[in-house]
Amino acid sequence: MRVSTSHAYDLAIEALQQRQSDLSTSQMQLTTGKRVNVPSDDPIAAARAERDLATEGRADADQRALDASRNVMQIAESSMGNAVDLLQQARETLVAAGNGSYTDSERQAVSKKLQEIRTQLLSVANRPDGGGGFIFGGQGSATPPFVDAPGGVQFVGQGGETQSPSGEKMSMTVDGQNVWLKAASGNGVFVTDAASANTGSAWISPGSVSDPRTNPYLTGTSSAPYAIGFQVAGGVTTYTINGGAPTPYTSGQAISVAGMSFTITGAPANGDQFTINPSQKNLSVFDSLDSAIKALNTPRMNNGQITQAVNKGISQMDSLLSTMQGGRSAVGEMLNRMDGTASRIAGSKLAAQTDRSNAEDLDLTSAISDFQSKQAGYDAAMKSYSIVQKMSLFQYLNP
Repeated sequence: MRVSTSHAYDLAIEALQQRQSDLSTSQMQLTTGKRVNVPSDDPIAAARAERDLATEGRADADQRALDASRNVMQIAESSMGNAVDLLQQARETLVAAGNGSYTDSERQAVSKKLQEIRTQLLSVANRPDGGGGFIFGGQGSATPPFVDAPGGVQFVGQGGETQSPSGEKMSMTVDGQNVWLKAASGNGVFVTDAASANTGSAWISPGSVSDPRTNPYLTGTSSAPYAIGFQVAGGVTTYTINGGAPTPYTSGQAISVAGMSFTITGAPANGDQFTINPSQKNLSVFDSLDSAIKALNTPRMNNGQITQAVNKGISQMDSLLSTMQGGRSAVGEMLNRMDGTASRIAGSKLAAQTDRSNAEDLDLTSAISDFQSKQAGYDAAMKSYSIVQKMSLFQYLNP
C-alpha cells in the first residue's frame, strides 16, 4: 500500500492535535482541581454534581431560616421570662393588698404599682423581633399587635403563628393572642365569683374538683351555672344551691356540688349570692390587672369584699402564670428541637458535598501521573512530526 507524504503529514498533525488537546484538558483539571469542569467531560457525573449543588443550596436556605427562627424564639423565651417575673410581682402585690389593716389610700398606692406592672407587660407584649415584625404578632402585624383601647387592651394582629418557608417547620412568631389573652379562667375547670350587689362580708374560694367523674364541666354533660343564695332569718344563716333545699351555713366549711368543692367564709347578708360557671379560655393578662386595679381603687369596701377581690386577683394571676410558663416551655422545647434540626441540615449538606466531591473532584496523585505521561507523549509526537517533515523528495534534491 502506498502512503503519500501528505497523508503522513495529516496523520502526524491529527495525532499531535489530539495529544495537545488531551494535555490541555489534563492541565485544566490540575489547575481547577476538578475532574469535571464542563458537562461534556462526564455528563452523568455533571448531573450528579448539579443535583448535589441544589441540595446544598436548600440546606443553606434552611440554615438561614433556622438562624432567623432561633433568634426570634430566643427573644420570645426571654420576653416570656420577663412576663413571668412581672406577673409574679403582681401576685405578690395583690397578696400585700389583702392586708386588712390597709386604708383606702394605701390600697390605692398598691394599685399604682399594679398599673406600672401593667405598663411594663404591655411593652413586653409589643416587643419587636429586630426584623421589622413583632414577637407576639401572630401571623403578621405591621404595627404593635396589642393596643391599649378605652375598653382594655385589644389584639389587632392575626391569630396563629408564621412559619418559615423552608423544608423544616420553624416558627417565626408566637401566637400572642393565645399567650396573653386566652388563659383559662378560674381554676381551669370552673369559676367562682361573688355578686356585685352583695352587702355581707363573706367571700368564696376558687375551689377545686373533688370528683372528676361527676363534674358536668369535665364530662361535658352540662355547662349550666350554679347559684348559691343566702337567707338570714332569726339569726340563722342558710344557703340554697339553684333554689334547692336550705342548708345551714358554717363559715369556712367545705361545700360540695357536682364534683366541685369550695368554701365560703365570713358573714353573708340576706340575699347575698355567689355563682359557679364553667371555665373559659378568655382570661386576659391586662383585663385581670385592670379588674384588680379597679377593685383596689374602690373606696369603703368591707373586709369580705376586699378579700374577695384580692383572692380573685391572685387566682387569675396563678392561671396567667401557668399559661405564660406553658408558652415559655413550648418555646424552650422548640429551641431544643432546633439543635436537632441544625444537625440534620448539616448532615444533609455534608452528604451532598461528599457526593459532589466524588462526582467531580480530581485524584491529584493520579492526575499528576497522567499529566506527566501525556506530556511525554506530546513531546514524542512533536519529535516524530519533526522527523516526518524531513521525509520529502525535496529534501534529497536540495543541494
